[in-house]
Amino acid sequence: MLLLALDTATPAVTAALHDGGSVAAESSRVDARRHGELLLPAVDEVLKQSGRTLADVTGLVVGVGPGPYTGLRVGLVTATTFASALGGVPVHGLCTLDGLAYASGLTEPFVVATDARRKEVYWARYDDFRTRVSEPSVDRPADIAEQVAGLPVVGAGALLYPEAFPDARGPEHQSAAALAARAAEVLAAGGEFLDPRPLYLRRPDAQVPKNYKVVTPR
Repeated sequence: MLLLALDTATPAVTAALHDGGSVAAESSRVDARRHGELLLPAVDEVLKQSGRTLADVTGLVVGVGPGPYTGLRVGLVTATTFASALGGVPVHGLCTLDGLAYASGLTEPFVVATDARRKEVYWARYDDFRTRVSEPSVDRPADIAEQVAGLPVVGAGALLYPEAFPDARGPEHQSAAALAARAAEVLAAGGEFLDPRPLYLRRPDAQVPKNYKVVTPR
């Protein structure tokens, strides 16, 4: 087994390789504006670190979000393109929040919250680092502060809104290494994955302007 994991649903552009026993290599850069520019170099880096080639990959793991429209698509399109080029190897989708939860290692109830922009967060509740107990949602921090009161909160959302999430915990950013390790566990247990489709939770920012005038040639 050699899993190539990718995630671009957050400002972290992250890639990792997992051989079924441990993480063989990982690379992460935090840059919310350069997902498309940084992802392929990150893949090249982890392949070089591990002494492997893309042809050695037997499966893809990709974070499906939730995340902003443009950045999220980069990882998903790259994963499905690689899979096609490799003759149809499987693409396993995982919730991006689950990667952060897994990396936290917390064994008590907690929340993961990432930056959703527009002064909102993407979030979900967990019983422990492997067990999500709510569907991912998008809300203003003040609107959910009472629901999550007293719980540790993992991720960049906790640091952005300390008044709503006073018990902030690490990690701040997503790690493809954690995503790959979680996927390896799910595969070993015969578990199910999400389809590699984007989990947006809301409409994209870019929209056709109102009162748009259609100009046709005379």
